[in-house]
Amino acid sequence: MSITTEGFAPLDVLGAGKPCQTYYKVLGQLTSDKAPIIVLNGGPGSSHGYLLSLADLALPLHGGAPVVFYDQVGGGRSTHLPEKNGDTAFWTVQLFVDEFHNLLKHLGVETYDIVGHSWGAMLGMEIAVRQPKGLRKLVLSSGPTAISLWAENTRKLLKTLPQDVQDTIVKHESDGTFDSPEYQAAIGHYNKQFTLRLDPWPEEVQKCFAEMDEDPSVYLTMQGPSEFTITGSIKTWDIRPELHKISVPVLLTNGAFDGASDAAIAPVFQAVAKAKWVTFARSSHMAHWEEREKYMQLVGDFLQAL
Repeated sequence: MSITTEGFAPLDVLGAGKPCQTYYKVLGQLTSDKAPIIVLNGGPGSSHGYLLSLADLALPLHGGAPVVFYDQVGGGRSTHLPEKNGDTAFWTVQLFVDEFHNLLKHLGVETYDIVGHSWGAMLGMEIAVRQPKGLRKLVLSSGPTAISLWAENTRKLLKTLPQDVQDTIVKHESDGTFDSPEYQAAIGHYNKQFTLRLDPWPEEVQKCFAEMDEDPSVYLTMQGPSEFTITGSIKTWDIRPELHKISVPVLLTNGAFDGASDAAIAPVFQAVAKAKWVTFARSSHMAHWEEREKYMQLVGDFLQAL
């Protein structure tokens, strides 16, 4: 059984009005000779819990590197700032880039790999285009290169759902009644097809969704009311012009039924010299659960390859 260390890294956030901290959990020892894997969760505003299957990467079978999970500020066990709901000047991409480097400094990590999922993959790209000295390899799972491409595809996926579900969503979106139980149930139909195609969902995933419902401040401010209605500050986010600056090897993954369509992630493959791309045939947005064994083998092999 590997050693697990938990703690909080103090985080100085401009404009927060109070001291902040980042919760982290490390599986294995950072003093080992293997570069730690830093896991970036999605949302924005979720927590590391729904990615706990990635603990498999700490097993000798998949390379045995230490794995660092953390909750981005505003989610999980890190500092919550519900008073900043709607404050687009506060919830910025740069805030999360700065938090990432603050955590690495706190942990004394100099060389590392990144595994980012969804918004975490977007954050991974933002970190990588800045060419930080210690980044060794980058895994981008189900993360679009532009929100416009994500929204275009999720709207297409929405049109494949039963007509009554589509009608419910259209009605409540035109009325602005996003809190309606009817609207939330319709989103549930979407999620079962295009977020996670397992029944039931793993407890870790259910818990993260419940936590985001309790404090949706980051998600509502940056994303919006749903995966296909983007009204938040990242509505115009597009990293495609910067992708050529990524200089490390990249592994791209998505699912055949994923909101992150081939078109949404292809720009990385086209722009980065050392890029590999795998689509999981039986997965939607969470191949790390839907095809767990295959996903871990693929990621472990990529990170351990010389």
